[in-house]
Amino acid sequence: MADWVLGVIGGSGLYEIEGLADARWVAIESPFGAPSDQLLCGRIGSTRLVFLPRHGRGHPLPPSDINARANIDTLKRAGCTDILSLAAVGSLQEQLSPGTFVVVDQFIDRTVARAPSFFGPGLTAHVSMADPVCPRLSRMAAEAARAAGARFVEGGTYLAMEGPQFSTRAESALYRSWGCDVIGMTAMPEAKLAREAELPYASIAMITDYDCWRDSEVEVAQILEVLAANAATARDLVRRFVEALPPSRAASPIDTCLDGAIVTAPAARDPAMVARLSAIVGRVLGPAPLAAR
Repeated sequence: MADWVLGVIGGSGLYEIEGLADARWVAIESPFGAPSDQLLCGRIGSTRLVFLPRHGRGHPLPPSDINARANIDTLKRAGCTDILSLAAVGSLQEQLSPGTFVVVDQFIDRTVARAPSFFGPGLTAHVSMADPVCPRLSRMAAEAARAAGARFVEGGTYLAMEGPQFSTRAESALYRSWGCDVIGMTAMPEAKLAREAELPYASIAMITDYDCWRDSEVEVAQILEVLAANAATARDLVRRFVEALPPSRAASPIDTCLDGAIVTAPAARDPAMVARLSAIVGRVLGPAPLAAR
């Protein structure tokens, strides 16, 4: 059993967390470059919380320029044990109307311009993404949504597109034919990287509009209006999620998902790569060789 340290990644419309005690912005360096912003560290009750605005404060970063590797790496370095992600999305299904929250359980990754993994030449690993979210965190997220009075759906498939442009009608119709429920631009490779970092991850998608399959164009003004209306509910959901956490954190199978995942033989491992991934692989490989530090 251990203490919770909850990382919260806020998407469009959620740039801060209210009610944090002892709140302070902290800069943490990452070997993967600059994260989206500093980390807002504090606590709700006895639980430590680390908040990262995914697009940066004021939304300066478009989706393709979000450094997801640095974001997840800095959350890991800050001591996070779990991640709750919130993001704005479009709806691909008639019954999922704007204002609905979806606790996502599957993803289809259609991004093309982003580094998808911490690993690479000199250190290769393969983690399972069959079930890409943590079931216990997702269950707690659904319970928090219910307690916050949100209109929500438990379970759904998130299509991650590159952006920053919205879909064509042909693309939108294609994704509907695949059985996708919502479409967004930021959940991938974020969810993959969280898994590589052995961080249980839950995703709450906040629907702001119908994607263009519905014979209408996506309007940014409409998205911002729905985001503003949902912001208070989203913040209340996060607060209720934290307050409902068990006093002690039981171990999760995701905590050890790198066991057996690293396939590069010890003699073939690049010491510089091992050092770069110190926060990610330190549990399995131990400290980096001195020469690589």
